[in-house]
Amino acid sequence: MERAREHASTGEPDSPAQRPEGAETALELLVHGVGGTTPEEMLGDPRTVRITGDATAAVYRRVDDADAEQRPDDHRGEPVREAYVWCNLTSGNGARALWLLLLPFMVVNLAHWMRPTTRGRKRTIRLYGLLVRLAGLTLTVLLVAAACEVALDLTAWQCAGTRACAQEHSWLGFLSPAGSGGWWSQPGRRLALACLVPAALTGLLWYLSHRTWSAYESQQPMSRRAEPDEETGRTGLGRPGFWYGRRLVARLRAAHTAAGFLTVAAAVGTSAAGYDRASGGPAVLDTLGRLLDATLVVGAAIVLWVVCRRGRSENRLDQELDQTLVRWLPMSSIVLLALTLVYAGWSRPDWHSARRLPGDMTFGAIALLQCLLVIALGVVARILYRTRPDTRTAMRGLAGPAVAMLACALGGVMSGGVSQRVADWLDGTRDSIPGPPVLLTWQASVIPPLLVVLLTLIGWLARRTWQLRSQEVDAVELDYKGEPKDTARTRRIASTRAMAALTDRAPRMVGVISFVTLLLGAGALAGALTAEEPPGTAAQGAYAFVQGAAETAQALGSWLIGFGFILFVTWGRRAYKDPAARRTIGILWDVGTFWPRAAHPFAPPCYAERAVPDLTWRMVTWIRATGGRLVLSGHSQGSVLAAAAAWQLKPSVRKRVALLTYGSPLERLYGRWFPAHFGPAALTSLHREVACWRNLYRLTDPIGGPVRLPGDCGPQVDREALKDPLAYGRTERHPLPAPILGHSEYQADPAFAEERERLLARLRPDLPGPRPGGDAQGSSGRSSE
Repeated sequence: MERAREHASTGEPDSPAQRPEGAETALELLVHGVGGTTPEEMLGDPRTVRITGDATAAVYRRVDDADAEQRPDDHRGEPVREAYVWCNLTSGNGARALWLLLLPFMVVNLAHWMRPTTRGRKRTIRLYGLLVRLAGLTLTVLLVAAACEVALDLTAWQCAGTRACAQEHSWLGFLSPAGSGGWWSQPGRRLALACLVPAALTGLLWYLSHRTWSAYESQQPMSRRAEPDEETGRTGLGRPGFWYGRRLVARLRAAHTAAGFLTVAAAVGTSAAGYDRASGGPAVLDTLGRLLDATLVVGAAIVLWVVCRRGRSENRLDQELDQTLVRWLPMSSIVLLALTLVYAGWSRPDWHSARRLPGDMTFGAIALLQCLLVIALGVVARILYRTRPDTRTAMRGLAGPAVAMLACALGGVMSGGVSQRVADWLDGTRDSIPGPPVLLTWQASVIPPLLVVLLTLIGWLARRTWQLRSQEVDAVELDYKGEPKDTARTRRIASTRAMAALTDRAPRMVGVISFVTLLLGAGALAGALTAEEPPGTAAQGAYAFVQGAAETAQALGSWLIGFGFILFVTWGRRAYKDPAARRTIGILWDVGTFWPRAAHPFAPPCYAERAVPDLTWRMVTWIRATGGRLVLSGHSQGSVLAAAAAWQLKPSVRKRVALLTYGSPLERLYGRWFPAHFGPAALTSLHREVACWRNLYRLTDPIGGPVRLPGDCGPQVDREALKDPLAYGRTERHPLPAPILGHSEYQADPAFAEERERLLARLRPDLPGPRPGGDAQGSSGRSSE
């Protein structure tokens, strides 16, 4: 009995003598890609049945194949097909629209996984992860500070404290000292009441993080013992604890939640403490204010210690939880916030709100710290890259710092956008209140120059695409030699190939935009700190051209950042109501939330922490039950999930699985942007450890591409690029014009069935299959660049 339990937990296949009669049954486990689909479409049958799983993610079969293992003779000619449907993990109910709020957190979390491949350098790797986690912490503080700016500064301090603004918004009448001068009219009490908004936002972030972890990432991977020949050094994706980051996420969630509440407490308490020190009021309040400031500093130090303390634990399934820390750190920050509200709400009859709260100092410090962190991250990433350089790595190892810079820029745009829109709504063009901090105005003013750079890059891409299309015209004519010439058809195919090649230009685009954003952000910070006035005002007295450019940039930037905020809200509202729009957002999450939450606990949940264990359990249990042959067939993002699931298998099981990928971004996107986990060494080891692997791609596919394994790895993984379209003109087999398929419908190509048969034949223990060296007709004979 003990042996049976141990056997079940480790996923060890049965010996041949124990295999049931259906051992010759073959299974093809299909995994769909981005955007999702239905089991009926994947299996090509309107009648499907769920074999295992739930409404979120499940495995389906055709109704006729539900009991295929009991009827092996009926399935000797072809494999039983199963479809793993996981699209509801990223595009399910309307609450997913709230995930748009978490976009900067998702982007900075991606930066953590873009670490270059290196050899040794464990301390440098830890430093890289630490810097990304600190950047993620600044984004949390930035978002909560923006909520404080809107609720505390613009609304409770400026508008409610100004007669003209308060009269325009009657709902602020009970806060205004210009009216009856009620209990809430004192500035400290107004701030205490308004702070409920950023505090509620912090609580919402905590709730979303905790709820999504319970729904997605609480699935434990299959526990198992390591085998003597098992090697996980090539990639972390094969480590037992990689897809179970419960301990780190809980610890970071506690730290970020505490940071949010401490930010709110600082916004309320430091204003009251500053007044007490300056006004010469009661010594008790002055002492309490100083004690509050010291407590806030201690709380911030504890949060930093928690974030810096340790990273992920991947070498084992870490089921421990820092209960004391996870429970008491957020609770302590809430208690401190409550005490701060009591302190701020104490009666101060002579205190009146004037000008702005000290937000410029806060936003300036955050912006400066983010710039320094990105620069330091770039230095560390470059050091790591130089230990093991690879020309295919995106941006020569600087992809992580560049993406972290974009995350900070997104956070700044969202913060500035909401502040600018609320200020315009409260005051319009009356200029009765000072408005948002000067730094936010400067940051909005650099958006037009950034758009000029972006338009220049788009022009360069258009020119490069036009040149590439001219080259592809000759290549298309060569691929379809002997066909009647159709100039329009040739140009259409060549244009599709040229557009598909734009994906390979993404590193340059991201690099230029990130570098320009860093320079413009640093310039905006310097301008705000030196001038202490908006750009248009600061440029007065300068040359007419300079003054005009500054005023134009300020006005246009304010409009653009407000328009972006409205567009963002509209998109979120539409996604909440429209399933089609929600699926579009789901495509973004399909790529962005594949990775565990290692840098930011408020990022959207990692669906792979549910999908990879699902696939692993299904493969192991099916092989153990039948002893049959299994082809793991993944399209697009499904091929990434398939590879990750294969890495989680024990070597003895992995050698019994064949891998068929098509339209796969394994090397083209993941290998270049995430080289530490999908680089050449990792993919080569996967090829050697599975039974066999074939990869299909098209030159018209903007996402999929060849795997490009280096050196002599036995049978080549990549088949030559498939022809797309299958037929150039009208033929007996294709009497109507064949469509250009691009990234879709790989199974419609005869090469798909052929390669699947080759893999199944090679898996057959008593029949050696053909080596997949030659390709059938329908290949173009060229490799993708």
